[in-house]
Amino acid sequence: MIGPRAALLPANLVQDAVRLALAEDLGLAGDITSRVCIPKGQQARLAMVARKPGIVAGMALAAEAFRQLDEKLVVTFAVDDGAVLAPGQPVLSVTGDARAILAAERTALNFVGRLSGVATLTADYVRSIASTQASIVCTRKTTPGLRAFEKHAVACGGGRNHRFGLFDAILIKDNHVAVAGGIIPALQAAKRGGGHLVKIEIEVDTLEQLDEVLAEGADVVLLDNMGPERLREAVGRIRARRPAMLAEASGGVSLETVAGIAATGVDLISVGALTHSAPVLDLGLDIAMA
Repeated sequence: MIGPRAALLPANLVQDAVRLALAEDLGLAGDITSRVCIPKGQQARLAMVARKPGIVAGMALAAEAFRQLDEKLVVTFAVDDGAVLAPGQPVLSVTGDARAILAAERTALNFVGRLSGVATLTADYVRSIASTQASIVCTRKTTPGLRAFEKHAVACGGGRNHRFGLFDAILIKDNHVAVAGGIIPALQAAKRGGGHLVKIEIEVDTLEQLDEVLAEGADVVLLDNMGPERLREAVGRIRARRPAMLAEASGGVSLETVAGIAATGVDLISVGALTHSAPVLDLGLDIAMA
């Protein structure tokens, strides 16, 4: 069975994502290589092993890939999502019908490698700002169809989730401000039209725009593409006038710059690279006859 952290992913989302991935790989004819090369009924044991250090994520998807090909396959997990991996450390093993194992292995590995890469990169960012009060958060710059899983991986790496989509929070960006006629009209319209449980965040890129936000009020202000000195000034103004308002920094964030950004006193640092540029974690698959 998968561990409690991996089990947090909604089962219906896991099943649907795996079904689509397997359909993409197997097409109309299935795994023709295994069918012609592997005797029917041949038993095998597959081991997934870490080749590089990192944080694992995606175990529920791996389990589902094997389950959908053959419910009789026995999947054994050595770790749960969020575990720290060392090179050579076992991740999971699968025993049963060799054809089914070989047909599902790439889908399982793709999910775990991709999501573990996201978790690992997130952990690197989190470590870089560990001495500050700031939190690392992800964005909507996710792989289409994999957002829930990539955001889960961010949490496994110690980061926090931003909004999941356009539906669960109001985030007024520069284009919204331009169409709405300015910061004040945009904020006032959001307060009139948003539900009482819906948070309002607004993006600014100048201190003058920030002053308008501070005059009108919002739950969160997104300080976009500001250098450390301007961020520090912005945080000072927020703390003086609206201490309950959260300050989020974004734009130009990298592993080289994130510590300096966090040192300005911001509450949140949003990093698109967590999900759009994370390298796949190197994992190996070794198979033997059972």
